[in-house]
Amino acid sequence: MPVTTLSLQPSTSYDIQRTYAGEVQANRTSELGFELTGTLIEIAVDEGDWVQQGMPLARLDTRSLAAQRQQLLAQKAQAQAQFRELKTGPRTEEIGAARAAVEDLGQQRLLAEKQSKRRQDLYKQGAISRESFEERYFAAQALEKRQGQARKRLEELLAGTRVEQVESQSAQLAEIDARLKALDIQRSKSVLRAPFTGQVAQRLMDEGVVLNGGQPILRLVETSKIEARIGIPQAMASRMQPGQTYPVQVGDQRYQGQVKTLLPEVDNQSRTVMAVLTLPKDAAVSMGQTAKLVLAQRQTQPGFWLPSTAVIAGERGLWSASVLKSTDQDQVFSVARRDLEVLHTAGDRIYVRGMLNSQEQVIAKGTHRLAPGQLVKVANTKN
Repeated sequence: MPVTTLSLQPSTSYDIQRTYAGEVQANRTSELGFELTGTLIEIAVDEGDWVQQGMPLARLDTRSLAAQRQQLLAQKAQAQAQFRELKTGPRTEEIGAARAAVEDLGQQRLLAEKQSKRRQDLYKQGAISRESFEERYFAAQALEKRQGQARKRLEELLAGTRVEQVESQSAQLAEIDARLKALDIQRSKSVLRAPFTGQVAQRLMDEGVVLNGGQPILRLVETSKIEARIGIPQAMASRMQPGQTYPVQVGDQRYQGQVKTLLPEVDNQSRTVMAVLTLPKDAAVSMGQTAKLVLAQRQTQPGFWLPSTAVIAGERGLWSASVLKSTDQDQVFSVARRDLEVLHTAGDRIYVRGMLNSQEQVIAKGTHRLAPGQLVKVANTKN
């Protein structure tokens, strides 16, 4: 009876495929909101829309900020006019008016002093009351003080503006500019812009709502950078390095995932290490889908790889294969059985150990039709 045989190739180990499940996630996911409190007047995007980095997404009502800005601009114009006046110094007309005021008050004081002198004489003679005398006396004193103040004002004008006054006005202008800048920053923050390119996953608010600072209104997902986060045993994680690629199964599709990083902490419950793998940009996946990582775990055990057709079930849970033994006849062999232990199955191949040696020829198929001692001929030999 003709048979097909194969030559045995000894092996020192075999790989077991282990599958670990995780989740597809975006590299960045943000719930976006305004820093400021205000009324939401526009949302320019809807769920599912694609947006580019820097694109305006929503706006707050800024009418009160615009009114504040106009008020500050008016204050700035007034402060600038005062600053120019202080820098230029007093005008000639202003100095002339101050000098005239000093002279006028001087003349009024002299007249009042003369009147006071005359009334003093009359008072001494008993011609007028003391009250009448004091009335002119104190009037003369008041005019003297007013002339002193006018003279001081004239001296200040002649001396020019003091440096401290100019510096004070300059500081006031700088304060107004700072308030305008802060107001412009607030206005810019009333427009919500996309922090990165991605897709709007959820719209949480509608126009007309009064928002608090930090309250989220949109959820943005960065779909251009997709990751699979999968927990794996510590022993397997120690063999992985960033940059290596491994097959990742998502749904019916298999992708090559590149190891981005292995997180440094071990999960307290599962005792696994989180592996983060970057998926291809064109991967047709959705966030939250189950991702499966297939890893080969090497088992060190001497044995042989045989086709499943070369092995049949034996007694006591063992398996067996048929080998050729030489006979006295040329090109004729007898069949002998070898008990085996199946260690691993991979598709149509079986990894076994047992009473085999690399010098023997194993019958590749049809073993169930052969009996020990049966004579056969070799029709074909496979390596």
